[in-house]
Amino acid sequence: MLLLAAVASLALPAYASAAPMADAAAITTPKQALGHDLGEDYFLASYRQLQTYWKSLDAQSDRAQLVEIGKTSEGRPQYMMVVSSPENLKALDRYRDIAAKLAKGEVSEAEARKLAGEGKAVVWIDGGLHASEVEPAQALMLAVYRAVTDNDAEWLRILDDTVILFAQVNPDGQDLLADWYMRNPDPKQRVAGASTIPDPRAQTPQLYHKYIGHDNNRDFYMSAQAESTNINKVLFRQWFPQIVYNHHQTGPTGSVVFMPPFRDPFNYNYDPLIMTELSEAGAAMHSRLVAEGKPGSTMRSGATYSTWFNGSLRTISYFHNAIGILTEIIGNPTPMPLPLVARNQLPRNDLPSPVAPQTWHLSQSIDYSLSMNRSLLDYASRNRERLLFNIWKMGANQIEAGSKDSWTITSHDIERLEVAAKGKPTPPQGGIDPALYAQVLRDPAKRDARAYVIPADQADFPTAVKFLNALIKTGVTVQKANAPFTAGGKTYPAGSFVVLTAQAYRPQVLDMFEPQDHPQDFEYPGGPPVRPYDTTGYTLAFQMGVTFDRVLEGVSGPFTPISDLIAPPPAKVSGSGAAGWLVSHRLNDSFILANRLTKAGQKVYWVDGASSAEGQDLGTGALWIPATPKAKAIVETAAAQLGVPAYAQGSAPTARLVQVKTPRVALADVYGGSMPSGWTRWLLEQFEFPYTVVYPQRLDAGNLAKAFDVLVLPESVGIEAQGIERRRRGPGQPKPEDIPAKYRSWLGAITAETTGPQIAAFLKAGGAVVAVGDSTGVADMLKVSVTNPLTETVDGKVKPLPGTKFYIPGSVVSARLDTRAPLAWGMAADTPMFFDSSPVFRIDPTAKGIKPIGTFATKTPLMSGWAFGQERLEGTTAVVDACVGKGHLFLMGPEVNQRGQSHAAFKLLFNGLYLGAAPDANPCQ
Repeated sequence: MLLLAAVASLALPAYASAAPMADAAAITTPKQALGHDLGEDYFLASYRQLQTYWKSLDAQSDRAQLVEIGKTSEGRPQYMMVVSSPENLKALDRYRDIAAKLAKGEVSEAEARKLAGEGKAVVWIDGGLHASEVEPAQALMLAVYRAVTDNDAEWLRILDDTVILFAQVNPDGQDLLADWYMRNPDPKQRVAGASTIPDPRAQTPQLYHKYIGHDNNRDFYMSAQAESTNINKVLFRQWFPQIVYNHHQTGPTGSVVFMPPFRDPFNYNYDPLIMTELSEAGAAMHSRLVAEGKPGSTMRSGATYSTWFNGSLRTISYFHNAIGILTEIIGNPTPMPLPLVARNQLPRNDLPSPVAPQTWHLSQSIDYSLSMNRSLLDYASRNRERLLFNIWKMGANQIEAGSKDSWTITSHDIERLEVAAKGKPTPPQGGIDPALYAQVLRDPAKRDARAYVIPADQADFPTAVKFLNALIKTGVTVQKANAPFTAGGKTYPAGSFVVLTAQAYRPQVLDMFEPQDHPQDFEYPGGPPVRPYDTTGYTLAFQMGVTFDRVLEGVSGPFTPISDLIAPPPAKVSGSGAAGWLVSHRLNDSFILANRLTKAGQKVYWVDGASSAEGQDLGTGALWIPATPKAKAIVETAAAQLGVPAYAQGSAPTARLVQVKTPRVALADVYGGSMPSGWTRWLLEQFEFPYTVVYPQRLDAGNLAKAFDVLVLPESVGIEAQGIERRRRGPGQPKPEDIPAKYRSWLGAITAETTGPQIAAFLKAGGAVVAVGDSTGVADMLKVSVTNPLTETVDGKVKPLPGTKFYIPGSVVSARLDTRAPLAWGMAADTPMFFDSSPVFRIDPTAKGIKPIGTFATKTPLMSGWAFGQERLEGTTAVVDACVGKGHLFLMGPEVNQRGQSHAAFKLLFNGLYLGAAPDANPCQ
């Protein structure tokens, strides 16, 4: 031990004393803890085993400190292991404080250089986010063991220069997948999902996150779920790492692993220094693998990943001036074939070292992951001071940009510049007239906002507060006005909120308020579109229906920064009338109030007409709550806790009153889980709607009207809408005998032959069906007289328009609503909706009992994202109310509840639920 220490000190004298060697013999090995080696064929460790093992390592090693960062959706503790040299761990608060000061960009350059010289690079390394991608969670466990036992000179240097945050980011999923894989006592019969040969037996019965499955990596700017909230708190409010490494699986076919650099386009909002540092880090990782004789790493064109979208764990980092790393690696505890792909045997810039076809083992993938971890940590160590200074520099750049006139240039600005240059002479130096730069690209009317003001007097202020909390969860600084103030020539009331762009996280601010302007991205002129990594338009302020003003000049006033999440400001129960209370239907949280009242046995009505109280316009469909002592207590609590104002009246409204009752909701799902169904479960719970999850076998059994008032058919439960591109499906369903008996009733499919007649009978008896997205294909089952106009007939078959004619891969568009219809009560006439290759409708003009509720009224409905051929939407119908017998079929083509974000459109779903239990509100017969 002493000899080894002496050798290490000769090699790296500056680091040996700071990071003394660990006594590896005193630390429990994975095999001692688990009975298996990590990466061993036919074995997966669970999160229960991970947390027990990490607690042992925490107790045994002076390099490790175990931290609980919060609870998961299922209530498990979510752990992060902090690893560094023992000396660094003793000064951990100091290094965290340095990281925070530099990331916020608020110190002087001289102070930043001093802090960068003193600080330690902070690197986040995770695993397990997508639990069916089993390799990252297993590699994470071994990485922590190696981190506390490796004693080579390079590692001792890394420990001295860095603070490493190792985190399991989906504990619930790891337990589910490990238990599912290990349930078979015969190891050779165990199958896992991340394989080139999908096996239905690997399909877990439910999603590998309690609510949202794979979409747990789409929630990071919204922070709706517990885990993303925990992670964002560590990344952007506590530790501020300069590098965020998010491990995933599986790699592109014919290669081993994809890693950055990524393909274009990158998002125009973040600092360009991110892109250069990202390329540096990616190059270091590729070089390490090649040097170690680990072939098969690919980049850029090797896969579809880009850096445009904000919502995933690594991409949100770019909007916070941190390097976000994604790797996608192959691997399976059941040995798998690595297939031969001809083009991947020819070396090229994006695949410098091809890999031979072979039988691949999980242990090989873990070896790659450990090498990639170390290469990134070596990069962080060697560039420690520069990384720390550069995160300050990017933050300072953003503060400066938000403090003066600035412009964000997009591809459409360049198109305008080229149009302006047409017909003008070419300057002697080439190019186009430089005067056009100022005229087009520096148009004063198009400059970036200096601030965004969210007024307190908007129609649904509690929802605006939820939006602000999403910003705060991601580290954005929000300020509250303590008194009235003026900005941009307009006066705002006290209690309004201000988000200044002169802050380090300005890219995140812009991305949440401004429309995403995604370029027209085609393989070649006139060719097919290049499919984006994820959605192209998602502006959260639009999706949530928040009223805000862009202020182009500097703003100051009686503002106080908000230090933590905001509670909705208490509302008033005003008036002295004793008959009851009026509550506006415009507030989403009014549905929570209604659900609490009906659950308590209190009566609630909708007013069929316009209402006002104390000079406030309450809109159509306001809630009328007759006075009782119990109702009074519930109304007062909602006003105080939810911010829902109520107006006491001396008499009941004279307009027709429609009593609403607690709807008995059936929510469709399928074996393996539908993510939209899971999001809908989460949403119903947030707004306190009771529901029952039903599977195809229950629907096929019929007699639905006896148990339910309304059936919700969310996106992706196996119904195909006419002319809609088939969504990607999983490996299929297992045989009943291959799964435990308790899950067999979940098997089956919604079919026109068996399920269709039962849904028809339910509707004819007076039930309601809310169908969203591709599930609107139920209209075809029921022979409702609507068609999809965005189709063409090819060889006698109806097909969606090709992407060369129409393409909206995930964007925010505006729909015109008939707010006189009960389904749209409380909504804005022009409402943002999320459109992702969604169905739209044309109603047969001769059909009776079918009404358009939402239509696309212009040739340019796009609000945010990418919409090629958007003019084809003009005159089409987005939302339909169709009578089928006594019941209503509500067809909602756009995803009105997409990923828990589209608060502006939630009322379509919620109104549909209540109308299912209130047939008198909108009678079909």
